[in-house]
Amino acid sequence: MEWKLRDDATAAGLASSLLTSSPLEAVKSDSMGAKQRLFEAVMTQFVRPRGFAGRLAGWEMALRPSNRKRNRWAVALLDVQPQDHVLEIGFGAGLAIRELARRATDGFVLGIDHSEVMVRQAAVRNRAAVEQGRVELRLGSALDLGDFSKAFDKALVVNNLGMWPDPEARLKELRGALRPGGRVAIISQPRCLGASAETTEQVGEETAGRLRDAGFINLQRETLNLRPPVTCVLAETPASETASCPGEHDNV
Repeated sequence: MEWKLRDDATAAGLASSLLTSSPLEAVKSDSMGAKQRLFEAVMTQFVRPRGFAGRLAGWEMALRPSNRKRNRWAVALLDVQPQDHVLEIGFGAGLAIRELARRATDGFVLGIDHSEVMVRQAAVRNRAAVEQGRVELRLGSALDLGDFSKAFDKALVVNNLGMWPDPEARLKELRGALRPGGRVAIISQPRCLGASAETTEQVGEETAGRLRDAGFINLQRETLNLRPPVTCVLAETPASETASCPGEHDNV
């Protein structure tokens, strides 16, 4: 649905309201006219932000304290080393990209995201590292995992595995994009209506199963106590194709 705000002042006021309060509070604080339309548009933008509403969604992602905490936690679990080459799939506002670049000081961070709006916002947020050549941000998706010429040491996926077309096939391609012994962290915080700790547990189990089926080993699960809880499933690629059988050393 396409729609226009009456003027820039209205847009600025609505954006400020959304970014300084919860979406529900923002809607309730005024009439159900333009603000309701803005709310509905923003909520549809988190999968693939675009246009003005997509820019608002990106700002919301960047400013929400729980998002910042979740991304710092995820990067810490991945244990990025100074010389690592790291891939993030679906980097959104670029918060985790920034944390990855802070750790991979002598390495390289590549991010892919299917939203032009997010690529632009993340590039601004990580301008210094991009200009230094330590970070590259591309427009792309999980369908591009077979297109990399050099293997990565680590990979990060935050809240978008469920959006991938044929995730089982994509995870096998991700395994191929990682060096032998490479590590992946897949983070999920369910956002469905009524999401609970049980929902998070179920998502974690499903993610672990998919990684195991894709040939990853040494699975490990961690939980961050937010509302709802966040699950992280860590896994590694075998040191060689015959070194280990999938699931042999899982800790899940």
